[in-house]
Amino acid sequence: MTTLTSTPGPVTHRATAPQPIGISFSQTVAQSLVMAGRGLLKFRHNPEQFFDVVFQPILFTLMFTYIFGGAISGSVSSYLPVIIPGILVQTVITTSMVTGTQLREDMDKGVFDRFRSLPIARISPLVGATLADVLRYLIATVITFAVGIAMGWRPDALGAVGAAVLVVICSFALSWIFALMGVLMKKASAVQGISLMVLFPLTFLSNAFVPVNTMPGWLQAFVKVNPVSSLVTAVRDLCNDGTVGIHVLWSLLGAAIIMAIFVPLTVRAYMRNA
Repeated sequence: MTTLTSTPGPVTHRATAPQPIGISFSQTVAQSLVMAGRGLLKFRHNPEQFFDVVFQPILFTLMFTYIFGGAISGSVSSYLPVIIPGILVQTVITTSMVTGTQLREDMDKGVFDRFRSLPIARISPLVGATLADVLRYLIATVITFAVGIAMGWRPDALGAVGAAVLVVICSFALSWIFALMGVLMKKASAVQGISLMVLFPLTFLSNAFVPVNTMPGWLQAFVKVNPVSSLVTAVRDLCNDGTVGIHVLWSLLGAAIIMAIFVPLTVRAYMRNA
């Protein structure tokens, strides 16, 4: 009699990604900073990503000042205290939309799939991407101030530093809105297109470029409640007078509210989709 015996075949194990266990808050912060460093390396290898923050403030400052300065304020020198804060706010908050487009591009290329396989906090690539863009805000701020000073504008030194910090904080908060759009939308071009549709009316329908009292009454009502107008006024108060007015507090409060709402929403969408 022949006894049949079954020989177990080779056991195959499905490869699984290492799961981070017990990652502390300090480790998450450190990993987020490493991811921010990765973003800075991308800027070094792709310097064309700085073109908008380098050339936009120069082009817009020269164009708006010399075209509208005489008509609005009577002279270029009188218009500089009005236009430089407006250009600064417009340039930096427009720059913040790049966070969403670059985030969407990285997700489309599968970069975040690779990050997911690493034993790191899953939130660190997202936080690192938003932190890396702070450098872009600082570059845009410095160049805008430099162009204005070269043209004869003389801001209050401490006030200018405070204005720079305020604009960077508000733009960082705003970048979380665009980060959410980058996570939810399917195309980077869609993120950019919708972001411009939102930002351009907010910046141009504000007090950034012309006095509010020159506008129609119905438009004045919108401009006065436009958060961009509040930020521009805060920057003007700081730069031109060195004073911390109520608009500074309103701008900081607005930034805090935006982050309180959109950071959790962005993180939740990222954890689900990335």
